[in-house]
Amino acid sequence: MRKNLEYRGDLGQATLPEILFTIHRHAVPGVMEASREGVVKRVWLRAGNVIHASSSDRADSLGAFLRRSERISAESFVDTMRERAHSELRYGALLVEGGILSPAEVYRGIREQIEEIVWSLFTWESGEITFQISEFEDRDMVRIHLPLPQVILQGVKRAPSARALAARLGRRETVFEPNFRIEDLIEIGLEADEYELLRRVDGRRGFMELCSTGPRQPAEYARLLYAFHVLQLIRRTDREAGMIKIKMKTEGEQIGSA
Repeated sequence: MRKNLEYRGDLGQATLPEILFTIHRHAVPGVMEASREGVVKRVWLRAGNVIHASSSDRADSLGAFLRRSERISAESFVDTMRERAHSELRYGALLVEGGILSPAEVYRGIREQIEEIVWSLFTWESGEITFQISEFEDRDMVRIHLPLPQVILQGVKRAPSARALAARLGRRETVFEPNFRIEDLIEIGLEADEYELLRRVDGRRGFMELCSTGPRQPAEYARLLYAFHVLQLIRRTDREAGMIKIKMKTEGEQIGSA
């Protein structure tokens, strides 16, 4: 695909997991921007991994995250924020220079802050999404490598409305069949009971039956089954009805489906 191609979408129509899986399938680098009510969050993606994320919301800043997670004291937060206003150093560098945190502690804090920004997007049920397909410079950002399949699974588990996700899967009686390789599950990072749910998908059990087998609540299993479907670990026995199509605004052609 040519560089500088763009996708635009509405979270009221296409869900974030479906958009991310389409990006993952095509392995294209670029920056995804989500905007809602004046807040803009950006996620940098390359080779099927989240590399970095940022947010215009001050509550998502590194200082606010470290204070909220009690990595730094209230006094240190106030002092370093005051110093940051008059310094050319980045906030993490100020913490290291001031002896408040070690470089390793700052990196772990930034990694968890980036993850929290990404997870927060899965709680958005409305908003505009733009994905710009292009290479980008990453020398001035702290980089992480979080596989998109893992992002999708963990993000769906945090989604606020299991009912809305379940509605995208079909009826109570909808039957799914397995469509995965064991090798695919390692990068996704399924827990033992999540893998057990996946193993119950056998082409005979209906959606509600799968959700009601315990020990977790049905809403949790509904989220997991939706994540499995987006990741193409399972598929409806009616293949055609199971397709979720997403179109790229690149000369009007369809880039893919999940």
